[in-house]
Amino acid sequence: MSLALTALCLVLGSATGAENGAVAPPEYRIDVVATEIPRPIQLALDGQGRLVVLGLGWQGDAAGEIYRLSTREPTVVDASRVPRYVIPFPEESRKTVFGSLAVDAETGDLFLGEENGNRIYRLSADHHLEAAVVGLNHLVGGSALTLDGRRRLVFLDYASPESHLRSEKPLPPSLSWLTEEGYRGPLVFRIDPRDEIPPPRRADLLVPLLPHPAAPREDREPQWRLISVAAAGDDLVFLSPVGEVFRLGRGGDLRLLARLPAGHYHRTNLAASPDGSVFVCAGFQIRQILRISPAGDVSVIASDLGDPGGIALDRSGALYVAEGARHRIIRITPGPGR
Repeated sequence: MSLALTALCLVLGSATGAENGAVAPPEYRIDVVATEIPRPIQLALDGQGRLVVLGLGWQGDAAGEIYRLSTREPTVVDASRVPRYVIPFPEESRKTVFGSLAVDAETGDLFLGEENGNRIYRLSADHHLEAAVVGLNHLVGGSALTLDGRRRLVFLDYASPESHLRSEKPLPPSLSWLTEEGYRGPLVFRIDPRDEIPPPRRADLLVPLLPHPAAPREDREPQWRLISVAAAGDDLVFLSPVGEVFRLGRGGDLRLLARLPAGHYHRTNLAASPDGSVFVCAGFQIRQILRISPAGDVSVIASDLGDPGGIALDRSGALYVAEGARHRIIRITPGPGR
């Protein structure tokens, strides 16, 4: 158990936990929702309130596996007994797996980003897979993409001078200023998948939402420290690899929201609540779920997680977490006083 959570439990009493590991302070309850999901790494909720789970499977012979699970079952779901869809590798030459996920709640379409790859795919509700965006430099795992409140796709492309090793093509001349100014990525893009432009969209022809080509002001936070993104109403929330959380408003100003405890944040996931709270899955090295209050206060709501990955927040305030090392999904529910 971490020092921060231990101190909290000494003050508040014993922590509650799910069998085999994860613990939380008394004001939160942890329940196991589903088991026997081979290496679940990403979660989302669809328009019917079902939990969409992206897993990597036992064999590693596909780009991913998709489960759609009810969150209203009275008992723990044994996922080995429910249907799943195995996503084949898009091409024989592309053996990358999917590491990021976003769901269009209205159509049921899934957007899937290649783990450490350079393409985003769209999987329709009838299981038609097509490339949606190509020519990216480096897609990291976790919350590398999201759909905002207007169903626009927002994604991060880690475009550093070294990323040509993964890129399908070098940075175009229109973005050469990034390298010249020592920029270390990522680029933030936003597109509308419903527009009339035939897919796939070419990232090298897109104008980034961030950074702005204009020289940054001295009073503005550096824009290169971004690894995860989530939609928060009309705003976007970003996380840096050293635990800085930023909020991008409609006016285009990026402001610091909070600083998380020191640590190495890698393959992280974000979820934003309607009340203004932000939840951070800190990754497999830190193994905690953190909550940032609307006032910017940071607290630990779960610890000792088994390789935590994707998170999803439902309308009641319950948070679902994928535990890859334990092959299961847990639910963290706040008590009446939260």
